[in-house]
Amino acid sequence: MNTVKVALAEDNVLLREGISRLVAANADFELAGVAADLPQLLALVREQQPDVVVTDIRMPPTGTDEGIQAASWLREHFPKTGVVVLSQYVAPGYALALLEHGSAGRAYLLKERVGSVDELARAIRAVAGGGSVIDPQVVDELVRARSAQRESGLSLLTVRETQILAEMAQGKSNSAIAATLFVTERAVEKHTNSIFAKLGLSEEKDVNRRVKAVLVYLSNQDAP
Repeated sequence: MNTVKVALAEDNVLLREGISRLVAANADFELAGVAADLPQLLALVREQQPDVVVTDIRMPPTGTDEGIQAASWLREHFPKTGVVVLSQYVAPGYALALLEHGSAGRAYLLKERVGSVDELARAIRAVAGGGSVIDPQVVDELVRARSAQRESGLSLLTVRETQILAEMAQGKSNSAIAATLFVTERAVEKHTNSIFAKLGLSEEKDVNRRVKAVLVYLSNQDAP
């Protein structure tokens, strides 16, 4: 059994203790340490180099988006480290920021729904393996305004477009998708633009429409 080394960042003492116990309850997890703010978390990561960081979205020093900042820093400095962001906010803007450079190894869960060992443990294992977990409530909020349009758009995707969207959901770049599916990068770009159009994302900013397309795809997959 491979052990997953987990670092935890949470400024609320009771929540920090509770989540620590949840992590410790799993034989395949090792708690690398805890932090109460962003600087402590970054120092902990440098020292312990965990496989996964579980972090609150808001904590000192500013109480704004430290969890997102941490995920961005990790992508640059420790790209193999997975991140599980715990938030009390359904607003999808945070999820978009978390996933703007790819969904691989990233999870966004609502604190109120992380009520069991299994749910948090499943997310930790998923991101440790390069997967992605997005709370269904966040996805619902994101797609609600154009739900019918986008769902019908998914049904209009060709087999190749669906394959490309599935690869995109793993956080792969166009060049990586091309290599995986044995097509040209230009073909991937053409199919990607078609996907955006069918999902009603043609007028979105490029980063946001890629992330939103992934979220729409993930929302229509069966939970593991």
